[in-house]
This record gives sequence, C-alpha cells and structure tokens, in this order.
Amino acid sequence: MGIQMGSHQKVLYQADNHYIQSLKTVRDHLHGICRQHANQFVRVQTLDGQVFTGRIVGCDRGLLYLKVQHHGGQRAFFGSSSDEMILTLVLYELLVITLLYT
Repeated sequence: MGIQMGSHQKVLYQADNHYIQSLKTVRDHLHGICRQHANQFVRVQTLDGQVFTGRIVGCDRGLLYLKVQHHGGQRAFFGSSSDEMILTLVLYELLVITLLYT
C-alpha cells in the first residue's frame, strides 16, 4: 500500500533558503576540517552538549565517523566486538572540535 499524493497536502515545515545555505556552508567547512585531520585524535562537542573523544576515521556526506572507546550506552555503534567502535555524528550538529596531541 503506497502513500497517495493528493492536492490537499499540508506542508508542516519548510526551511528558509537562507537557513539552508547557512547549514550547507557550515557542513562544507566542517567537512574540510575533518578530512584535513583524518586519523587525528580529537574531542568533539555537539550542540546538545555531548562530548566524545576519539580518532577521526572518515567524513562523508555530512557525517563524521569517529573511532571511540565503547563504554556501553544507548547510542548506535558500528564495528567489531573490540572496545573501539565507530560513532557517526552529523557535521552540522557539532559545536566544537578540538585537536588533541598525543
């Protein structure tokens, strides 16, 4: 059973064009920073105040892949059964990325 598209559709939300462009600019800027610092050890803080420490292992389509120590919890992790897991973060939700020297 499919969704039928009629003439009585109600738009619940539509982003302003200025807002869209701002998000794309931030996303592209962060993408460049993350690619430039691939395999570096960083601390990342999200807009919601969550802080993660790990190694940047990739950046693709607006997502940051961070290898972190897995300590349990309810976030979705991918990887092997080892203590290190890959955490996926959305670039435009990041507030701070700090390069940590090891």
